[in-house]
Amino acid sequence: MPSGLFNDKSAHKTNQATVLLFRSDTLDIFIMFDDAFPLMSEHTLTGNIQEHRGFRSNIFANRRDILVYLPLGYRRMALRRYPVLYLQDGQNIFDAATAFSKVEWSVDETAQELIRKKLIEPLIIVAVANTGEERIHEYAPSRGIIDESAKRKKRSRGLARNYGRFLVEELKPYIDRKYRTKREAEFTGLGGSSLGGLLTLSLGLWFSHVFQRLVVMSPSVWWDNQVIVKMVEQLPEKLPLKIWLDTGTHEPGWERARILREALVEKGWRLYDDLQYAEVEGADHSEGAWATRVDPALRFLFPPPPPTPKASKASR
Repeated sequence: MPSGLFNDKSAHKTNQATVLLFRSDTLDIFIMFDDAFPLMSEHTLTGNIQEHRGFRSNIFANRRDILVYLPLGYRRMALRRYPVLYLQDGQNIFDAATAFSKVEWSVDETAQELIRKKLIEPLIIVAVANTGEERIHEYAPSRGIIDESAKRKKRSRGLARNYGRFLVEELKPYIDRKYRTKREAEFTGLGGSSLGGLLTLSLGLWFSHVFQRLVVMSPSVWWDNQVIVKMVEQLPEKLPLKIWLDTGTHEPGWERARILREALVEKGWRLYDDLQYAEVEGADHSEGAWATRVDPALRFLFPPPPPTPKASKASR
């Protein structure tokens, strides 16, 4: 397109598209690119990340992509084993090219820097992709109404317990065989945000013999009349879970996170000990907001191990 024909060239962003405008005295030409199908996506993976495309679940009879971040020194320290963190909505975890609105959590970059500075224990991080339209069913712990404002009240199938089985019976055994993991529950974590945060805490309550470190960001406490609060209240006793729980004060209904916090405290969790709670002033319900909380969450759940005491000269 000859540039001399046009007096003005500009680009405009809408919620779903990029619009290029070429304008002359007699002609306006608009070219629209759907942002859901960009011309080019730049990948932003950092460090040693292994890809397992189309990992099959027999429980769900479907497939999803799995990305595995291996920490600094993994190849060099051939005998060392590592704790593992399984993060949901895996498209958003490492790579802006696949992330919602092209904004990633930057977990790979954050973990890489914290490990390099010895501020956390080196760990393996597994990003488990969601399956699109099935997400609302796989992540929900009960058959709650999906949209209360809709004329036709459609319910989730409430398949979170089956999703837990997928992790416990299919994915975790594969990861434990493939990589040098610490397999015990005390070294195994789960994480997610929004509906993924609701899923994370639900699975922690149901599968505490498998997962004991939880990243619960902006959980959907509202789901099914606050069913997650009832699940905590109905526990016969406190479970051996270490929990990071947060919310942002610009999220709709953010105060419900306080109700969940109080239920956990009432059941025996201790603030700033095995329960870390954060209300982030001005933070909204978005990938960018959750990305800023990855650093403190990793520091809380995966602190560096205490230094090994050196043998004294007398004992040599």
